[in-house]
Amino acid sequence: MLRLLASTCARGLGARGGSWRLVPGGRARPIAGLCDPSRRLSRQASDGPRNQPPSSEFVARSVGICSMMRLPMQATPEGLDAAFVGVPLDIGTSNRPGARFGPRRIREESVMLRTANPSTGAVPFQFLKVADLGDVNVNLYNLQDSCRLIRADYQKIVAAGCVPLTLGGDHTITYPILQAIAEKHGPVGLVHVDAHMDTADKALGEKLYHGTPFRRCVDEGLLDCKRVVQIGIRGSSTTLDTYRYSRSQGFRVVLAEDCWLKSLVPLMGEVRQQMGGRPIYISFDIDGLDPAYAPGTGTPEIAGLTPSQALEIIRGCQGLNVVGCDLVEVSPPYDPSGE
Repeated sequence: MLRLLASTCARGLGARGGSWRLVPGGRARPIAGLCDPSRRLSRQASDGPRNQPPSSEFVARSVGICSMMRLPMQATPEGLDAAFVGVPLDIGTSNRPGARFGPRRIREESVMLRTANPSTGAVPFQFLKVADLGDVNVNLYNLQDSCRLIRADYQKIVAAGCVPLTLGGDHTITYPILQAIAEKHGPVGLVHVDAHMDTADKALGEKLYHGTPFRRCVDEGLLDCKRVVQIGIRGSSTTLDTYRYSRSQGFRVVLAEDCWLKSLVPLMGEVRQQMGGRPIYISFDIDGLDPAYAPGTGTPEIAGLTPSQALEIIRGCQGLNVVGCDLVEVSPPYDPSGE
């Protein structure tokens, strides 16, 4: 799971002005980033020193504060190109709780992440300024109020020109995040990896929980529905036409069974064409992966994606105009290995 987040970071941090690849001699040259290549780096990235996660060659992994990749903590997004943000909320879950502990555990395990990715050539921290903004101070006794608090914090992050890289938290949190992002960018495209579509209308009379965020986003016009793809969908349902709502809105629904035993590189080529150059958001629910690989989640479903397919999805987003991303539904109590 941490490797997925690292790949998201490595590609997502290129969002302000391109990713970079090492070439012989130790020099770096730009390659196509997640965002429109014509967008310039912000003045924050082009001026002044950039933060570097400490190397375990010089600082033991058990040393330091528990921030994402041991990056510096920062109170505000000013001066940053991208930032990790925790949203420790799980009162929107319908099955097993525990995702409130996700951001903390992700940060704990992130000491294993290094600054360069030899497979992709990404060295984001050489060119972009990134920090950890800590957690949104959610209200664990009131889901509506928590969404208000999340939206308010993300409005400040987005207004500062900082790309939010979110550590969840249950999938409810994506709704207020997209509210803030759409205020600046308008309706966005969506690459949504999940076992579930999360487009239910309500449950137990409530219209807000982790099964409804994208229904609420459609209701409020936050998504460019012709540029939404949902990958890894599977599991039993209460009806036989469970995909009808998503498809009726124009979403592309890619079932997990259509991904079995194959590379997703061709699929992601089609997704890049579908998304074009306009802003998109990536939302990765960890239960998109088969629970054999990622048991630490609240609503596991068998026969899911493999880690290599997940990497193909994230790497396949290279060149897209990503304005934010999240990793959600990480519930550490159900993964005793700590992975």
